[in-house]
Amino acid sequence: MSPRRPPSMRLKIAVSVTALVLLLILGQALALVFMYEEMEEEFIDSILAEQLEYSIRVSGASEQLALPNTPNMQLYRLRPGEPLPAGLTPELAALPVGNHEIYLGDQEYHLAVRDTPGARFILRYDESEHQARVEAVSTVILSGALILCALVLVLVHALAGRLTRGLENLSTRLAQGRGEAPYAQPDMERELLAVARALDAAELRQRDLLARERDFNAHLSHELRTPLTGIRTDAELLASQTELPEAVRRRASRIMTASDRITSLAESLLLLAREARPAAQWQEDVDLGQALEQSWQSLAPADARLELQLPPGTLLRADPALLNLVLRNLLDNALKHGNGSPVRCRLEGSRLQVQDQGPGFGATDPEQLFARFARQGPAAGHGLGLALVRHICQACGWQATARNAPEGGALLEVEFGRGITISSQVSH
Repeated sequence: MSPRRPPSMRLKIAVSVTALVLLLILGQALALVFMYEEMEEEFIDSILAEQLEYSIRVSGASEQLALPNTPNMQLYRLRPGEPLPAGLTPELAALPVGNHEIYLGDQEYHLAVRDTPGARFILRYDESEHQARVEAVSTVILSGALILCALVLVLVHALAGRLTRGLENLSTRLAQGRGEAPYAQPDMERELLAVARALDAAELRQRDLLARERDFNAHLSHELRTPLTGIRTDAELLASQTELPEAVRRRASRIMTASDRITSLAESLLLLAREARPAAQWQEDVDLGQALEQSWQSLAPADARLELQLPPGTLLRADPALLNLVLRNLLDNALKHGNGSPVRCRLEGSRLQVQDQGPGFGATDPEQLFARFARQGPAAGHGLGLALVRHICQACGWQATARNAPEGGALLEVEFGRGITISSQVSH
């Protein structure tokens, strides 16, 4: 599954402004529709009043002239003792004097009721034509509002693109590296200039911190190398004394080997702290199977078992000391959490997999275990092993991951990429 793209600032600005404009326009449009409908109601009431006044005035001279001349009006005249005219219900005939709005089925009507000596006049108005006019006006207003909002969305999106172009350029420069020119430029907007100046200040602080770390690492390298050289020299003298017991000379040889490993490891780690990637002169073709077996022998008790599933002659171009540190921590983690079961190492393409048969990571996110001082379970150590593995892998261009194995247990993986080669001339 591809990662979800983050939301666009331009789109968020355009949608936010358009939503605000839409609310304002819709509010105004609804107000106009409501006002228009009120004006129509008043207009209908005035027409009914005028028509009913005219009908009452001329009804004495001619009942035919008193009738309205529009098909949407119906005049009823009630005299005492006469039956109700067709189409007039007792409920309508009993309405009080005044103007009324009623529903007959789904149709709305306006009624004007007046009393005169000897008769009651009721004028009924079918307002379907009025409703059609209101709906037509509402459709025009709302359609215009939506069209205007669409134009606002397009225009604001384009304008937001112009406003955020400087931020996009700054992010591009930040990804590529500042170089000699500072991030802050005189033609930047005030807010963007503040961000650029903060980035310049942060980069200067980082450079100063790295310079101090390099100086410290250089002094530390010298301080470590001096006593280690003395220890190795004394061990060489002891190993060369033939009159000493064989056991003492073997211990002296082990001290020499350990001091050489410590010196190589210290130099690799110090180089790693100074450089983004290990230098080419520190790298060589390492037999991955032999490196795994040597790391295992230095860690595992006699009854522990290692299952290697690597093609013979699997070579990896790497710094031996850094690779040994990665393998030792991977195997040590598998030993601690494997409950005494065999540890399986296999190569899938260019990916080394180290699997134990313990309880696995459970519900814990395996990525959290690569953080410094992260621990899991009673057998956890100082919490720096996997963090150091991740740090070395990132510096060497490798990728370290962890997950629960489908068949159970924890599965630690290192993707070496193109550094892996298989030669049939080398075996282990």
